[in-house]
Amino acid sequence: MIITIGGLAGSGTTTAAEVLSEKINIPFISAGNIFRDMAKEKGMSLIEFSKFAEDNTSIDIELDKRQADLAKESKDLIIEGRLSAYFVEANLKIWLLAPFDTRCERISNRESKSKYVAKKEILIRERSEALRYLEIHDIDINNFDIYDLVLNTNRFNPVNISEIILTTLKVI
Repeated sequence: MIITIGGLAGSGTTTAAEVLSEKINIPFISAGNIFRDMAKEKGMSLIEFSKFAEDNTSIDIELDKRQADLAKESKDLIIEGRLSAYFVEANLKIWLLAPFDTRCERISNRESKSKYVAKKEILIRERSEALRYLEIHDIDINNFDIYDLVLNTNRFNPVNISEIILTTLKVI
């Protein structure tokens, strides 16, 4: 079974993928980690690399290709990434969302930075990503039509989220 989990920064995609992976014993990969690794390879911060990627479509294309190739090579895999659902043949495509302030607080805590800095960085990053997705792939990140399940994670902990996903898997 191939499952994609997408969502904006701080919506809980990585944590949900990790918990679900443990519960159903299916490995997961993170497009965010691949992107971060690519930034490190270039010696850039995530913000710098996002800006760099705006003018270098090869970055996004390579990221998308790596995800699709990994899914093709796997029988069972959870792929976590904002655009994974668009490039991976999946049995279940999930989008997680959460209010902006919730996402900022999660990132602030996770990355040990002030909420103000987290908000500023998220806005810069999301504008950059939305622009790239539209220009490179003609994808509007705010259109959820491709997803089988859209879930607001604001009121649920990671275990609850995985249970909702497991319940969904039982009916498909």
